[in-house]
Amino acid sequence: MEQAHSLLLNEDACSRLGEHQRAEFVFEWLRFLKKLLPVADRADVKQNQKRLVEQLTTILTGSPGSSTRWLLAHCLALLYRVGDSFTSSLTVDRCNDIIRCKDDSPSFLPTRLAAVACLGAMYEQLGRLLISSFKETVANLLKALKGAESQGRYEIMLCIEKILKGLGVSAVPCHRDIYKATRACLTDRSMAVRCAAAKCLLELQREAVFLWSTELENVASLCYRAFEGSNYDVRVAVSRLLGTLLASSLEPKQAIAPRPGSRRSCLEEVMELVSSGFLRGCAGFLRASGDLLKGTNSVSRDVRVGITQACVVFISTLGGAWLEAHFSCLLSLLMELVSHTRATQSPVDAVCCRRCVSFILRASVGSLLGEKAQIAAAKEICQAISKQKRAIDIALCEGNVETRVSNTDVAASQHVLVCALLELGSVLQDLGSSAAPLLHDASTGMLDTVISVLLHPNVSARLAAAWCLRCVAIAIPAQVAVLLDRCSERLNALKSCPEAVAGYSAAIAALLGAVQHCPLGIPHIKGKVVMGLAEDLLRSASQNSRISIQRTQGGWLLLSALMTLGPTVVEHHLPRMLLLWKCAFPQSVKELDSELRRGDSFTWQVTLEGRSGALCAMKNLVVHCRELLTDDVICRVLPLLSCAVALLTQLPSLVKSYGNQLKNAVTIFRLRVYEILALLPPKTYEECFDTLLKQLLNDLTGPENMACAELSLLPTLCHNQDLALLGPALQDMDQQYIEEQLHGGSIGGTLEYDPFTIFEKAQEVPAPLPPPAALTAAAVQLFGVIFPHLTIQQRAQVLEQFCECVRLLKGARQQTVQVHATAAFCCTLKGLALGHETLGPEEVQKPGLSLLLGALESSNALLRCVAAEGLARLAQVLNEPNFTVSLSLMSFDKLKTARDAVTRTGHSLALGCLYRYMGGISSPQHLSACVGVLFTLSQDNTSPEVQMWSLHSLSMVVDLAGPLYRSHIDASLTLVLRLLLLTPHTHVEVQQSLGRCLNALITSLGPDLQGEGAGVCAVRTSCLVGCAVMQDSPDCLVQAQAITCLQQLHMFSPRHVNLASLVPSLCEILLDYSVLVNLCSLYLSLRRAVVACLRQLAQRETVEVSEHAVALVKELPRRDNTQLDVTIKEVGLEGALFSLLDRESDPRLRQDIKDTLVHMMSSAAESELAHWLKLCKDVLSASSDSAVITLVETNQEEDTDDSSAFHAKREHSGPFNSLRWSTRVFAVECVCRIIVQCESGDPAHFDMVLAQEQRLHESTDFLVLHLADLVRMAFMAATDHSEQLRLAGLQMLLVIIRKFASVTEPEFPGHVIVEQYQAIVGAALRPAFSVDAPPDVTAKACQVCSAWITSGVVSDLRDLRRVHQLLASSLVKVQGGRDVLNPFYNESTFTMETLAVLKAWAEVYIVAVQTTRQKESPAVWHQEQQQEQCEDHGTAETAGAGLLKLVQGDLATLSRLWLAALQDHALLTLPPTYASQLPATGGSFYTAETVEQVRQHYCFAWAPILHATALWLNSTEFIMVDEGPANLSRPVTPTSMGQSTTLASIKSPEDVSTERLHLILGISVEFLCSPHSQNQMENITSCLRALQALLDVPWPRSKVGNDQALSVELLSVLHRLIVTRESPGVQLAVLELVRQVVCAAQEHVREKRHSAEVDDGAAEKETVPEFGEGRDTGGLVPGKSLVFGALELCLCILVRKLPQLSPRLAGSPTGQGGLPWSLSVSDCRLVTSALGILSELPSICSPEGSVSVLPTVLYLLLGVLKELVRGFVAANRGILVSGALQALRNVLSCPMSRAEKSRAAWVELLRSALSTLLECWDTDKMEPVVDEETLLTALTIFLLSASAEVITVEPLLSLCVCKFQASLESKDPMLLSRSYQLLASVFQGPTAVAGPFIQALGRQLVGYLQQVEKNRPQTAAELQAVQDGVGAMEALVLAAEETHHIGVGAGSQLVTILLPILVSFLLDENTLASAPAASRSLHESALRDLMRIGPQHSAVFKTLMASAPHMKARLEAAIKGNQESVSAKATPPQVSGKHIPSIQLKTNFL
Repeated sequence: MEQAHSLLLNEDACSRLGEHQRAEFVFEWLRFLKKLLPVADRADVKQNQKRLVEQLTTILTGSPGSSTRWLLAHCLALLYRVGDSFTSSLTVDRCNDIIRCKDDSPSFLPTRLAAVACLGAMYEQLGRLLISSFKETVANLLKALKGAESQGRYEIMLCIEKILKGLGVSAVPCHRDIYKATRACLTDRSMAVRCAAAKCLLELQREAVFLWSTELENVASLCYRAFEGSNYDVRVAVSRLLGTLLASSLEPKQAIAPRPGSRRSCLEEVMELVSSGFLRGCAGFLRASGDLLKGTNSVSRDVRVGITQACVVFISTLGGAWLEAHFSCLLSLLMELVSHTRATQSPVDAVCCRRCVSFILRASVGSLLGEKAQIAAAKEICQAISKQKRAIDIALCEGNVETRVSNTDVAASQHVLVCALLELGSVLQDLGSSAAPLLHDASTGMLDTVISVLLHPNVSARLAAAWCLRCVAIAIPAQVAVLLDRCSERLNALKSCPEAVAGYSAAIAALLGAVQHCPLGIPHIKGKVVMGLAEDLLRSASQNSRISIQRTQGGWLLLSALMTLGPTVVEHHLPRMLLLWKCAFPQSVKELDSELRRGDSFTWQVTLEGRSGALCAMKNLVVHCRELLTDDVICRVLPLLSCAVALLTQLPSLVKSYGNQLKNAVTIFRLRVYEILALLPPKTYEECFDTLLKQLLNDLTGPENMACAELSLLPTLCHNQDLALLGPALQDMDQQYIEEQLHGGSIGGTLEYDPFTIFEKAQEVPAPLPPPAALTAAAVQLFGVIFPHLTIQQRAQVLEQFCECVRLLKGARQQTVQVHATAAFCCTLKGLALGHETLGPEEVQKPGLSLLLGALESSNALLRCVAAEGLARLAQVLNEPNFTVSLSLMSFDKLKTARDAVTRTGHSLALGCLYRYMGGISSPQHLSACVGVLFTLSQDNTSPEVQMWSLHSLSMVVDLAGPLYRSHIDASLTLVLRLLLLTPHTHVEVQQSLGRCLNALITSLGPDLQGEGAGVCAVRTSCLVGCAVMQDSPDCLVQAQAITCLQQLHMFSPRHVNLASLVPSLCEILLDYSVLVNLCSLYLSLRRAVVACLRQLAQRETVEVSEHAVALVKELPRRDNTQLDVTIKEVGLEGALFSLLDRESDPRLRQDIKDTLVHMMSSAAESELAHWLKLCKDVLSASSDSAVITLVETNQEEDTDDSSAFHAKREHSGPFNSLRWSTRVFAVECVCRIIVQCESGDPAHFDMVLAQEQRLHESTDFLVLHLADLVRMAFMAATDHSEQLRLAGLQMLLVIIRKFASVTEPEFPGHVIVEQYQAIVGAALRPAFSVDAPPDVTAKACQVCSAWITSGVVSDLRDLRRVHQLLASSLVKVQGGRDVLNPFYNESTFTMETLAVLKAWAEVYIVAVQTTRQKESPAVWHQEQQQEQCEDHGTAETAGAGLLKLVQGDLATLSRLWLAALQDHALLTLPPTYASQLPATGGSFYTAETVEQVRQHYCFAWAPILHATALWLNSTEFIMVDEGPANLSRPVTPTSMGQSTTLASIKSPEDVSTERLHLILGISVEFLCSPHSQNQMENITSCLRALQALLDVPWPRSKVGNDQALSVELLSVLHRLIVTRESPGVQLAVLELVRQVVCAAQEHVREKRHSAEVDDGAAEKETVPEFGEGRDTGGLVPGKSLVFGALELCLCILVRKLPQLSPRLAGSPTGQGGLPWSLSVSDCRLVTSALGILSELPSICSPEGSVSVLPTVLYLLLGVLKELVRGFVAANRGILVSGALQALRNVLSCPMSRAEKSRAAWVELLRSALSTLLECWDTDKMEPVVDEETLLTALTIFLLSASAEVITVEPLLSLCVCKFQASLESKDPMLLSRSYQLLASVFQGPTAVAGPFIQALGRQLVGYLQQVEKNRPQTAAELQAVQDGVGAMEALVLAAEETHHIGVGAGSQLVTILLPILVSFLLDENTLASAPAASRSLHESALRDLMRIGPQHSAVFKTLMASAPHMKARLEAAIKGNQESVSAKATPPQVSGKHIPSIQLKTNFL
C-alpha cells in the first residue's frame, strides 16, 4: 500500500495486482491524492496534470465502485481547482458523452454513474468556471434521468444538488427545469432517490425563491406525497426540506422583488398549509371538491409523522427568539390542529395526533427556549388551558339544551387539554425549582388552573391534569404535601361528584408517585390520610350507584399508589390492607358460584373494577415492599388469588350474558391476575396451574384476542445487537416518541388505557398499551414463569398445541398466533437459561424446535430475529453438543438449497446466534463451514437483505469465535473491503452490516494491530481503508460505524490513527447537525458515536483534540455559521460541548459529554487555568435571569471593591445564552474538580506570595490569583433560584473555605486572603437559613458555617457574629423539637437539619477548645515564658477564648442536645435483635416511623458531636451543675436525654455521670470495633480524641481504673485499631489513650495501696497485702490482664517499626538483612510512646507480677537501645533516644525494685540487663559503628537509678569502669565531652557506686587536664571537652568534700590539684591577642572558674598562690586584662543612646 502514496498512480504496481486488490490499491491512491493535492506544490501539480487526468479518466471508464467513484470525482475536481482549469471543459464534455451513450448493459452502468459523480464534483468545486457548459450538462442529466434506473436517478439528483451548490445564483435559468424533474423523483419508488431529491430541492430553495413563494403549496403537497409509504431517512430529509421552505416563506433569507401575486406568508397561512396536510393528507387541500372534503378516510400516519418533523424543523430554523415572540400564536394554532375532528376520528388517530402535537411542543419549547422563556411559555400554556376549561364549564352549565356542549366538543377540548397539560408538566420538570416564581404568580394562577381540569368530564384530561400536578411536585418538592392536602380536602368535599372522585384520586395517586423522585419525602401522616380516604371511598362505593365505579377505582388507585411510599409507611397499614383485600374477594369457590347466579351488568362491572384494583394494589406491594411479603402475608393473600383464578374461567360466560360492555373490565381483570402471579413464586399457586394454562392458551391462541402488539412483545426477546437488522425503527432515535407508532402495527399507548400507571417511577408520561395488547404481553410473561414448573407431559402438550394452532390457521390470524406462541416459548427459554434449568426430553424438544423453525421462516423479520435467538437459547438450555451440531447442519443444508430471502436470512442469523450462546463450538472444521456459507451469502448482490443478515451473522461469529478465527481474518478483511467498495450507497443496510463486521475484526485483532510486520501493516491499512469508505457514506448509521471502528483502532493502535483528520471530521458532524438543535442531527446513534469517540480521544490526547477542533472552525469556509461554530471559535471545543450538554436530553449522550469534559479538564485545567475558569464562569452566568445580584445586607464598613463587584448585574455570557440549571450545576462541579486537582499540583496554587513571584518570571497561572472569581461563582450559584444549584454553590463555597483558609495575604501580614470576602460568604449563606429554605440546603449551609467559623479566617468577634447568628437562629429552631416539624417534608428531614446544626456547633466548639488550649499550653509547659504569654494575651483572647465565648452562652443547651443526639445514635446502632428496645415513640430527634431513613443522618453527624460532648464533660470534670431551663435564655427540648422527668429526678448525679461516661465509651468502642467506610479516618480520630478528653479527667479515669474488664476490652479494641489502621496520627492517638488507661490503672493501684497502708497502720506494714496485677503468683492471664494487653499492643508497634526486635524477623529481608532500618518522625514518636507505656507497666503489678513482666520490658527496651546504637537511621533520632533512656530510668526507679518480695528477683534481672547493655560495645567488624554516647548515657542511668546491689557486684562494676576508661581515652572530642558530663553525674551519685569510679578514673581525669596546657583546644568541640573535664573535676572535689568532712582532707588536696590546672589554662597578654578563638574561650572560662572557686576555698587558694609566685603573676595579669576589656566594651552603647530605653525596659520587664 505504501506504493500507492505518490502523486501519480503507480501503474506497474497496480497492474501486478488481482482485480480486487487493484480496486483497493486505486482507492488508497485516491485517498492519498485527496490529502496531497491541497498541500502540493502547484507547479508540480501542473507539470503532472495531463498524466493525472489521463489516469483518473482511465479509472473513470474502468467501472469503479460507488465509494471509489465519489473519491475519484472529488480528486478530479480538486486537480482542476489546484492546477490548470483550462481543460476542465474537455472532461465535462467527456462525461456528458458517457452519459449520452446508449449502452444499457450492467457493466457500463458504473462508468455512467462515475461520469455523473464527476460532473457534480467538478461543478461544485469549479463553479462559474464551467458556466458555459452548464445548460447543456443540466439538460443532458435531466434527459438521462427519465430513463435511468434507481441508482442512476439517485446519482443524478446528487449531481444536480452539487451543480446548484457550485453555481449558486448563476443556475437560475435552469431552476424551473430542475424543479420539474425533481418533483417526480421526490415521490420515487426508491427511498434513496426520494432522499436525494429532497436534498436537491433543499439546495435549490437557496436561490429559487418561487419554491417558498408561488410554488409553496405545490411543493408542500409534493412533500406530503413523499411522506406516503416513506422510511425514516425519507421522512428526515423531506421534513427538513418542508420545514426549511415554510421557514423561508415566513422569514425570507433574501429580499423578494415585488411581483404580482407574490407576497410574504404569515404564520396563520403557513400553519393552515401544515394543518391541511395533517388533516386531509396528500391531495385534500389541493382539490377542494366536496366529495373529497367529506371523505372519512384517515390520513396515513407516515404523512402525519413527517409533517410533525417538518414543523419541528420549521420552528427550529426560525430559532428560539422567534419562537419566544410568536409562541402564543403558534400554540393556539397547534391546539386548533389537535382539536379538529378530522384529526381525532378514532381513538387511535386521536392518540397519534396528540403525540404529534406534543412532540412539536416538546421539541421546540424543550430545546429552543431558555429558562426565562420557558416560564413565559408555561404562562401561555396555562392561559390556553384556562380558556379551554372555561369554555367547557360555561357550555356545561348552560340551561338551554340547544346551547349545551356536544360530546364532540368535549372530546376536542380533551385533546387540547391533554397536549397542553403534558407540555406544561414537561416544562416544569425541565425548570425544576427554578419554576417557583411561576407557581407564586397570582396573575397566572397555574395550580388553580391545573386543579380545575381534574373536574373535566373526560378521563384523558383528568389524568393529564393529575400528571401535570405530579410534575409540579417533582419540580418543587415542597408542593407535594401542600397539593396532597388540597386534593384530599377537595375529594372529601366533592365525594358525590363522579368526575371529582376520579380526578382528585388520580391526582393524589400521581402526587404519591412523585414522592419517589423527592429525596426529602413527605410527612408520615400523609400516608395515614390517604389510607383513610381510600377506605372511605371503598366503604361508600356501594351507597350511590351513580359513582360506584369511580369510588371503587379511586379507592384502589389510592391504595396502589400508597405502596410506592415503601415498607416504612406501608407496614403500619398492612393489616387494614389485608382486610380490604379480603372484603374484595369471595371467601370460597362456593361463594363465587353463588355470586355468578346473581347481579347484573353494572354490579359485575363494579365488582370486576374493585377486584382489578385490589390485585393491582397487591402487585404494587410485591414490587415496592418486597420485605413485607412474609410467609404469613402470602398465606393470607393466596386464597384470594385462588378465587381470582377460579373467576377467570367464568368470565367468558359473563361477557356472553351481559354483553360487550363488560369486555374491557374483564380484560383488565385478567391482566391484573397475570401481573400479580408473574411476580409471586410459582410454587405458591401450583394448584391453579391447570386453570391458568387453559386461560393462557386461550389468550395466546384463541380467536377472542387478536391484538398483535409485536413491538411490545418481541424486541425484549431479541438480542440488542440483532435489532440493528430491523432498521432505525427499533433503535434509539430523537423522534422515537412519534416514529414508534409507525412500525409493526403497534398502537400508541396513552395514560387512559391504564390509569394505575400514573404513580410509576418513570420521568416521562407513562404510555400503557391498550388492555388487549397489555394482556397478551402479561400472558407471555406469566407463561414464561410457570412453564418450568409444569410436568413433562404438560409441557409437551402445550407446545404441541401451539404448533397445531399455527399449522391450522391461515393469513393474518396465523401470523398473530405464531408471534404469540413464539414469544411465549422464547420467554420460557430465556428464563430456563438464566435459571440453569432443563427443558425436558425429546417429546418436549421436538414441538419446541418445530415452533421455532416455523417462525424462523416467517415473512416477519422481527419474528425471525426472535426465532433465531430462541433456537440459540434452546441449544443453550439443552447443552448437548450433538443437538447444537445438528441445528447447524440443518441450517447449512437449508442455506445451500433455499433460494428465497426469508429462509436464507433466518438461518444465517441462527448460525450467528448459536455462536453467541454456544461459544463451545470449538471445532475449526465447523467454524470453516460456517464462515464459508456466510461468505457465500454475503456476496449475493441480488438480495441486499440476505447480504445484510449474513454479514451481521458473520460479525457475531468473528466476535465470539475467539482465537479460532485468526486463520480467517485475512479472507474476511478482503471480503469486507471488497464489498464496501462495491456496494452501492443506496444499499446502506448492507454497509451497516459491513461496518459491524469490520468492528468485530478489529476487536478480534486487538493489540496485535500495533505490530510493525508486513502482514500486520497490510491488515491495519485495510482496516483504515474500510473506515475511510464508511466515513464517506451519506448514511449516518454507516458513518457511526466508521467512527466506532476508528475508536477501536485508536484504542489498540493509537499511533496509526490520524487525529488531524479524525477530530475535524467528528467536529464537523457535530457542527453540521447542530443547526436545528438536537432534532435534526439526523441520528442519535451518530451523535453518540461522535461523543463516545471524543471521550476516548480526550482521555489520551486532550491538547491535540482541542487544537484540531479550533483549527477546523478557523479554516473551514462554511455557508451556515451555526451557534456551535461561534462557540468553538470563542471558547474551543470544550465550550461547544457545554452547549451540546445543555441541548441534549439523551442520558447516555449527556454522560459521555460530561466524561469528555472531565477528561479534557483533568488534562488541561492547570495549563489553561484561566480559560477553564472563565468558561465555567460564562456557563454559570448564562442564565436567562439577568436580575441584579445584590447582597442581602451589606455593611457600611465593607470594602467598596468587594461590594461593587457583587452589586454588578450578571454580564452577558458571551457564547452561551440562557443555559439550563443542570448545565450550570455541572459547571460548578467542574470548578470544584479544578480546585481539588490543583491541590495535587504546584504549591503556588494556594500560596499568593509564591504565585506572584512565579508569575513575574514565567507566564504561568495559579488558582489563588482567581480567588475573587471563584468566590463570585460560588455566590452566584448559592443564591440562585434552583435548589440543586444552591447546593452545588454551597459545596463549592465549602471547598474554597477549606482550601484557601490558610493562604496568607502578603499585603496585610497576619491576615488571610479569604478574609476580604467575609461579607460575601455571609450573604451567600443567609438565604439558606430563610424560613422557606429546604432542609437539605440549610443542612449544607450549616456545614459551610462551621467550616467558616472554625477556619480561623476571621478573628474579630464582631465579624464572626454575622455567620454565628445564622447558626444561632438554627439552634432556636432545633430547640422547638419534634413538635414544630416542617409540614412540607418527611420527619427525617427534621433529623437531618437538627443533626447538621448540632454537628456544626460541635465542630465550632471543638476548634474553640483546641485553640484556647494551644494558647494556654505554653504557659503551663514553659513557666519561664509566662510574661511573654501575657504580652500576647489579647490575640489569644480574640482567636481562642473569643470563639469559646461565642459558644459558651449556648453550651448548656447544646450539651443537652448533644447528649440526646448521642443517645439516639446509640439506640439506632443496636443490632436488629434488639429492635424491640427502641422507644415506641421514637427518639429525641426522630420518630418511630423514620428509623430507617434517619440512620444515615446520624452516621454523618455523630462523631464531631461525640468529641464535643467529651470536651464539654472534660471542661465540667463531670461535676453536675444546675442545668435547669431557668438558667437558659432559650427553651430546651423536653427530651433532653430521652428520659422521663420522674426517672431523671430520682437519679443521683453519680448515676447520671456514669450513664454519660458509658454512653460515650459505648458509642466509641462500638464504632472502633466495626468502623464503617464512610468518613472512616475522621470518625476514628474523633472517637480517640473524645476518649482522651474523658480520661484527662480524674473521675472517669478512676472509673476506668476500677473496672479492669473495661480497661482490657478498651485495650483489645485499640490493639485491633493499631493493626488495621496505618495512619500515624491514629496510631499516636491510640498510644496516648493506652498511656491514659495505664495511668488510670496506676492511680487505682496507688490508691488501694495507700488506703491499705492507712487502714492497717505503719506498725503492721510488713503484712500489708500487695495490690496490682499478678497478685501472689505473678501470672498474667491473656484477655483478662491489662498489663498483658498493653504489652501486646506495645510489642505490635515496636515489632512493626523495628522488626529486628523479633527473633523470627531478625534474619528476614525486612530485618537486619537489608540496609540500616529507617524511621520517619512519626515512627520515632510511636516507638517512644510505646516505650514510655512499657516502662510504666511494672508499677501496676504486684511484686510477683512485676517480676513476670520485667524480662519482657527489659528485653524490648534494650532491644530498641541496641538498634539505636548500631548506626540507626531515623528522621528524628533525638526524640527516640531520649524516650528510650527516660523509659529505662522509669523502669530502674520503679518502686517494685525495692519491694521486699521482689527485690532479689529484680536485682538478678537488672544485673542481666546491665550485662546485656555492656555487651553492646562488643561489635563485629561487619556491623555498623556503635553509638557510644547513648550507651554511656544508658550505663550512667543504670549506675544512678538502680540500687547499689545491682551495680557493685563483680565483674559488672569493673566492666562499667572499663567502659568509662575507654571512652576517656577516645580521640573524639564530642564523645569525650559527653563522657565527662556523665562522669560528673556518677561522681555525685551514691557513695557505693561513686567511690570505685573516683578511685579508678580520678587520676586519668587529672592527667587529661594537665595535658591541656601543652595541647590547647583548637575547635569548639575540643574546648567543650576540656570544660566538661573541669566540670567533672569540680564534681570530684565536691564528692571528696561530702565524703571527708574533717580538716584539710581529700577535698582540699583535690582543690590544690585543680587550681594550678586552671591557672595553666590562662594566657599572657601577648599570646591572648593572637590565640585561636577556642584557646581564648578556654582562657576566659578558666579565669571565671578561678574567680568562682578561689573564694570558696580561700585558705587553700592563698597558700597555693603564696607558694607559687609565677602562678600568682599569671593570674593577676589575666584579671587585669579582663578588667580592661570589660571597660572597653561598656563605652559603645553611650553613642546610640536612643536604643537604651528599649533594652532597659526589656531587662526591667523580665
